[in-house]
Amino acid sequence: MLSPGVQLGNRYRLDERIASGGMGDVWRGTDQVLGRTVAVKSLLPALLDDPDFAERFRGEARTMATINHPGVVDVYDFGNDQQIAFLVMEYVEGDALSASLSRVGRLTPARTMALVAQAADALHAAHVKGIVHRDVKPGNLLVRPNGTLVLTDFGIARSELVAQLTAAGSVLGTASYISPEQATGGVATPASDVYALGVVAYQCLAGRRPFEGDNPLEIAMRHVREAPRPLPADIPPQVRAVVERALAKDPAARWPSAATLAGVARQLKAQLSQQARAAGQPISAAPASPAAPPGRAQVPPPRPPVSPHRPPNVAAQPPRPPMTAHRPPAANPRPAATPHRPTTVAPAASVHHPQMAPNGYPRGAAPVPQARPMPYAGHAVPPAHQPGGQRSRSGMVFLAILVAVLVLVCSGVISYSLREGTKSGAATSRTVTSGALWPDGRDDPTGTSYRRQELPRSGSDETTSEGRQTR
Repeated sequence: MLSPGVQLGNRYRLDERIASGGMGDVWRGTDQVLGRTVAVKSLLPALLDDPDFAERFRGEARTMATINHPGVVDVYDFGNDQQIAFLVMEYVEGDALSASLSRVGRLTPARTMALVAQAADALHAAHVKGIVHRDVKPGNLLVRPNGTLVLTDFGIARSELVAQLTAAGSVLGTASYISPEQATGGVATPASDVYALGVVAYQCLAGRRPFEGDNPLEIAMRHVREAPRPLPADIPPQVRAVVERALAKDPAARWPSAATLAGVARQLKAQLSQQARAAGQPISAAPASPAAPPGRAQVPPPRPPVSPHRPPNVAAQPPRPPMTAHRPPAANPRPAATPHRPTTVAPAASVHHPQMAPNGYPRGAAPVPQARPMPYAGHAVPPAHQPGGQRSRSGMVFLAILVAVLVLVCSGVISYSLREGTKSGAATSRTVTSGALWPDGRDDPTGTSYRRQELPRSGSDETTSEGRQTR
């Protein structure tokens, strides 16, 4: 008989019994070698009467130790001491889901779907390793203070002796979560774990199990023959459909895998949480006068705040096209910059913001570029091209043309002046040196000029650029 203070394997001290199950007791203990808290599960002595049970137990414990998933309890060690087989596992701080249900009765659909998603993920991690839990129930689902869930107490190495004990009622509580195929003597499969998790989800939503009875056998037969009682009317239809499919009598009609169930439950949890947040917050609309039309479209950010002045009534127009790269970008309108000239949009596409306009009119207004606000009394939005942008581009084109013309005129004037100056310089040079030129160019002060380079050889007739001949 185990009691607090007993040491197993010359290493693990039993401190407190924390749970009892069909296969044995679970103790909070201390690993005296590593100095850490562990969970020690001791097996019932009757299970050891099966000569092959201990070996199968050790083999599946070794297989469980290969599961690396945050939702599956870690297995540290296995041993046999004082005719007691024990399994050493991770100690999880938190309460069993069964304890939480005893306190609160029911869970919300969103919370239920969150727990189902985590448990299904953990089951899938075991299924891909070829391990079937066989005993999914609230007592084997531990919930940490942060809300995360850990799956514990796998139905390891269930021998025929365990099946006989179950049929005899020695494993109390398991019959309430047993699958129809297991109740009729079939082999447990991953679909059996999906069914059991569906029963857990039903209990979380309804505050009771789908089937009750005076003894485990009666309960097991109801799983086989009867349909579960309907869930409460306040359960959303999509959540109801998820649970009903998990509780299908035919394994082929259930969710095809635990991973599929996890994905559906996680998606539903997100939707339900979003709906709950929306219901708990006030509608983001401007209060007081006058109320926004009921059919107004709400455009999400990023759009600037509404104009601070009441816009005139305008006709409905299509939404304004996006700003082009040539126009100045739209900026948040400030009362100091555009206090009196807003441009409104049609009610069908107005911007819906939680801020209230200073004058009490909540209708939205699409701002125009801050540099030139233009009112449009008969239009919902300004035209695609702003007049200011056209004038800016036209002015730049005109300026470019003017500069080009000025450059051409200046170039012509400079060219003409240079040409006239060259002619005058040539004439003066000829007047001064015409009587002093020697054929060999000794006295020519411009002998190195281009005009000297154009002279023919000495003794030949020379023709100047003006047509005169010299000797």
